[in-house]
Amino acid sequence: MRDSKKILDAWDAYSDEHTDLDGWPYDDHAYGIRASQRDADTAEAFEPLRYGARRLLATAEIQLAQLPENTVQGRWIYQLGVLRDALDRLDELHEQWLKTRDGLPATAASGTPDFDDALAEHHAESWSYLDDWATHGKTLGEVNTAARKARSPLAPAPARSPARRAMARK
Repeated sequence: MRDSKKILDAWDAYSDEHTDLDGWPYDDHAYGIRASQRDADTAEAFEPLRYGARRLLATAEIQLAQLPENTVQGRWIYQLGVLRDALDRLDELHEQWLKTRDGLPATAASGTPDFDDALAEHHAESWSYLDDWATHGKTLGEVNTAARKARSPLAPAPARSPARRAMARK
């Protein structure tokens, strides 16, 4: 997720420098190429997380439900929902990509226009959902940190020193 954030920050800097005040690119072609690279880089950065993302979400949701109410940030529920919805959409888009890829001509391989154009379109469709993960993914760590700091109701009470035990009996 850190890599995705770096990619987004670099894109924002590029976009600020290469667009006018209304947000229109000075060079549509160059801007499009750079956006396509951003999309591909963001997809690549997400790949290591993709297969464990559902488990991370489920863990965060369980942790959140068990946290004391006074330790919960109100935005966490919303952000976990955004991540879940984005992951659902990414899974749908991935299935569409597999069907598209399988439907390409046998000569279409990485580096050919047929393949590369289809993959670029897939990345473009996926980018906003990947951006959701880059933007809200830190919530998973925040919930985990809060859960680790929260006192478990199953944890034993701290041991008392002999002097404190004696005072408690009096």
